[in-house]
Amino acid sequence: MANSNIHKHEEGHGHGHHHHQAGDNIKVAFFLNLSFTVIELIGGLWINSVAILSDALHDLGDSLSLGLAWYFEKVAKRQSDAKFTFGYKRFSLLGAVINSVVLLVGSIIILTEAIPRIWNPEPVNAVGMMGFAVLGVVVNGAAVLRLKGGESINEKVVRLHLMEDVLGWVAVLIGGIILYFFDWPVIDPLLSLGITVFVLYNVVRNLRQSIKILLQGTPANISTENVKAKLKAMLHIASVHDLHIWTMDGTYNIMSVHAVVPHTISPEQTSALKQAIRKEMADIGISHVTIELEVPGEVCSFEGCEPPA
Repeated sequence: MANSNIHKHEEGHGHGHHHHQAGDNIKVAFFLNLSFTVIELIGGLWINSVAILSDALHDLGDSLSLGLAWYFEKVAKRQSDAKFTFGYKRFSLLGAVINSVVLLVGSIIILTEAIPRIWNPEPVNAVGMMGFAVLGVVVNGAAVLRLKGGESINEKVVRLHLMEDVLGWVAVLIGGIILYFFDWPVIDPLLSLGITVFVLYNVVRNLRQSIKILLQGTPANISTENVKAKLKAMLHIASVHDLHIWTMDGTYNIMSVHAVVPHTISPEQTSALKQAIRKEMADIGISHVTIELEVPGEVCSFEGCEPPA
């Protein structure tokens, strides 16, 4: 019987300089963001603005993301070993879950402070609020420019988060201008509520995605029915079963499958079939494929296998 394991790894050959550049970019953005987070936490308390404290929470979450992204740029270069045979890609999910939990708890704390202020608004230092907003746009804008053109997934995700921060600070700036000209202190808790709800929406969405990956759910962009149809349409494959598709980190997708082929298939045809399967699956985003070839009538003991013909 022909059993074969097909492994296609996405190795980072020749990309050492890029990894180093990505790590440096994220490191600079991390220290910029973390330093400013500390400043705005102090400033938010000083000028009595829950809107700034809410954005500080958002920036704290981004600082955690940046720190973990910086760390995992290094971890991602590690090869698989005896302890982690699939490599270290899934470690980033642990960071995502930790980050989500921290933001979730922080958002609840901010909401308990902001909601009562809607009915009992407190005076806010409008000039200080505008000053911090301008500084927020500058600092986060500088971090975005630092990551501009970055090719790594970490860089792209972090850049998106920082762009959200810039927009959040623009909203705080508008709120500060309104407070400067009009005595509407309710603007501050309303801004806080809007920013916190936005943060919560993204936290819940990211947490759901992370949990689905940890539970080995099928990647959202891959259809098992489509994979079955593609395999069955290939020459020599009579049927497929025991099909499993999952992802390591949301981008590196893995598949294992049993395929029934004729008794008469030759070694040359088997080799060509492996190459064809490898190419077909790579085209739809599956990077690592393990396939077991069986002949009609062969007993398969795995759950979901077809009965002998």
